[in-house]
Amino acid sequence: MKATFDEFYASCYGERWEDLKKAMLSNKEDKISPEGVVEPYYMDRTSIETAMLLDVQPGDTVLDMCAAPGGKSIVLALALSGSGELVSNDRSSDRRERMKRAFTSSLPESFRSIITVTGHDASKWGLYEKERYDRILLDAPCSSERHVIQSKDHLSEWSPSRPKRLAALQYSMLSSALIALKPGGRVLYSTCSINPAEDEGIIERLMSRKEGIARHIDIHLEYGEKRSYGMIVLPDNADGRGPMYAALLEKL
Repeated sequence: MKATFDEFYASCYGERWEDLKKAMLSNKEDKISPEGVVEPYYMDRTSIETAMLLDVQPGDTVLDMCAAPGGKSIVLALALSGSGELVSNDRSSDRRERMKRAFTSSLPESFRSIITVTGHDASKWGLYEKERYDRILLDAPCSSERHVIQSKDHLSEWSPSRPKRLAALQYSMLSSALIALKPGGRVLYSTCSINPAEDEGIIERLMSRKEGIARHIDIHLEYGEKRSYGMIVLPDNADGRGPMYAALLEKL
């Protein structure tokens, strides 16, 4: 008999699970708009803070591998200030169109001019572009438990096999990102999952299987809780922010 959603996450978080579940069911959020946009684009404060961890500088060549709905790409574009290149990728044509509209409404034309929107398979990116990017953001597809728990339909469809499938995809995407990254470049891996197997578990697997490919860079997130690699922000301890996991790697 398969584990229920509650049983699965109670096994991860123990007595904390009930408080965490209550926080994820709450509508309490901390949303702000990035500074410098033409029109406000509201997103979780921690999402903005996470994207800024990449420390993008004007002139950098940047890839956002799974960019839709586009909020983090907007943060990256603002950091580039119209100089360099930003590739914002998403496989869904509908999501790409919504992302383009967000760019048009939120960014000055000079900032938009350096953005290319693509629809490639992120897990195979490294096959076609090797050592091209200074900075890569991989905000990976994940279990997104806060959305699942707020939807009866999504909750009824959940099974323990879903995180396993996602973890395999996340690992392949991160491996691909490191191939596409220049030596000395940095990749930021992030999810909105609370599942350790999709968060620090992915970094642990990479560092074990591909020893010497990258080094872990310490980060700081407000309300962040340290993991074996990276940090996680959880809404029960962060005034409604998150969930958001992030880890920063530098290619050797």
